[in-house]
Amino acid sequence: MNSLYIRIIPLMITGIIVYGLYKKVDIYSSFIKGAKDGINSAISIFPFTVSMVFAINIFLHSGILDFIFKEVANFLGPNFPVSIFPMALLRPISGSASQVIMTDIFKNFGPDSFVGLLASTLEGSTDTTFYVITLYFGSVGIKKIRYALKAGLFADLVGIIMSFIIVSILFG
Repeated sequence: MNSLYIRIIPLMITGIIVYGLYKKVDIYSSFIKGAKDGINSAISIFPFTVSMVFAINIFLHSGILDFIFKEVANFLGPNFPVSIFPMALLRPISGSASQVIMTDIFKNFGPDSFVGLLASTLEGSTDTTFYVITLYFGSVGIKKIRYALKAGLFADLVGIIMSFIIVSILFG
């Protein structure tokens, strides 16, 4: 199977070159134009990415998460897997932060534990809403994000709730 993957990319490139020659397209100029467009796209999204990373780091190092999770643990009781809440809270903000938390959950509880299965389901059921809105909407200049943000966060909330329900039913 691995050798198949190694052969697919050169076959695709060869197919594109043959198709370009058949259509009489200047392949090299098209490639250079695409590379320039890619660099311009990367440059245009760079400020949005830097500002998002900066804001996330301020949020993570502020200590507010520790306070929130202590209060949640007191409210929900000792049997509730409170260790999943940092991941649920950070998932809409940062995919890499939620993956770090998920890896930590796997190390502490195991991937086949209830909390590990919940973390896996949560990772697949939610999206990085703030990342998507900041990066994609900002790079194309969309300023009115109110409804998209509400819809994205609502979808994340539904994903979080359904993750708890489904994992509890199937593995609880």
